[in-house]
Amino acid sequence: MLLLSLLFKAALLRLVNSYHPFYNGFYYNHIMNDDDNGHEKVIDFNGVRLVVETSKDPIYSFSGANVTLPCHYHHEPESEAKHKIRIKWSKLRDDYTKEQDVLVAIGKTYMAFGDFRGRAHFHRTGQRDASLLISDVRLQDDGKYRCEVIDGLEDASDVVELRLRGIVFPYQPPRGQYSLNFHEAEKVCQEQGALIATFHQLFQAWSEGLDWCNAGWLADGTVHYPIRLPRKPCGGVHLAPGIRSYGPRHLHLHRFDVFCFSSTLRGEVFYLEHPTRMTLEEAKQACQDAGAEIAKVGHLYSAWKFHGLDRCDAGWLADGSVRYPIAKPRANCGPAEPGVRSFGFPSKGRFGVFCYKER
Repeated sequence: MLLLSLLFKAALLRLVNSYHPFYNGFYYNHIMNDDDNGHEKVIDFNGVRLVVETSKDPIYSFSGANVTLPCHYHHEPESEAKHKIRIKWSKLRDDYTKEQDVLVAIGKTYMAFGDFRGRAHFHRTGQRDASLLISDVRLQDDGKYRCEVIDGLEDASDVVELRLRGIVFPYQPPRGQYSLNFHEAEKVCQEQGALIATFHQLFQAWSEGLDWCNAGWLADGTVHYPIRLPRKPCGGVHLAPGIRSYGPRHLHLHRFDVFCFSSTLRGEVFYLEHPTRMTLEEAKQACQDAGAEIAKVGHLYSAWKFHGLDRCDAGWLADGSVRYPIAKPRANCGPAEPGVRSFGFPSKGRFGVFCYKER
């Protein structure tokens, strides 16, 4: 019995050592190079290689727009043979693992999935074009996309990044500072017509001047805050400007503020006033009477950022806060810098109202 076991193991070892990986009808061989750097070089004896190329630079767009993510493929050297090509687009997480399927195409037939159904299309302008057209771009479309081309058993892919032009704003709920766990933070951003910001979006906002000393959640479950002017309460005067990090935090137990991200608007924000001003409930009704809805915080920030909304009158917003946007600083309208000023969440008082109307 022992002899049979040893013979079986010896035969299995010979099979393993003699095995050559089979790929697309051709054998491949692995040969160590001789430049003493310890890296393994793969020699392809096939002689034909599938190459997929996308844009190396990010593709920029904004909410409500249509955008094309370019992707092209070819063989090296060029081959005249007819190929049954399958194309697959996926949206990726920041660590490049798949988040969701977007579109699969075989020939002229394609299918979109999930939130992309009806919005994602195979944009083919040439024989080797695998580009993706996304219509009616949404906030959640921001991110990385993989274009994968499959030719029989061979496949190749490349990644392109879609970035939405937008604005990051810090948010505290009515109950005060550092009162949101991660899941509550995600929810309040959505309630304000926004999404919880990514680190890239926060970094971009910091590079454009955002300075905020309160720590807030980001989409990956980490907590950060952006500092342009170092000072004692915000990490110390001797630290360089930058994004301060608390690292990953417990999504249920730890509580902070949140950074939200909003893009350009599909509608218009406008101000309504009343001779005697309004309570919050009266303000909501006034917007409805005007064929609109009371504006959300994300609406106001976007209108200020992208449409230059400037109003030196405080107005109610949907979350019960009172704010006003200043594009051109002037006397009696707050600090010397442009921005959205806040009066907090007054329990009493009468003000105007900012309304939002879809186009």
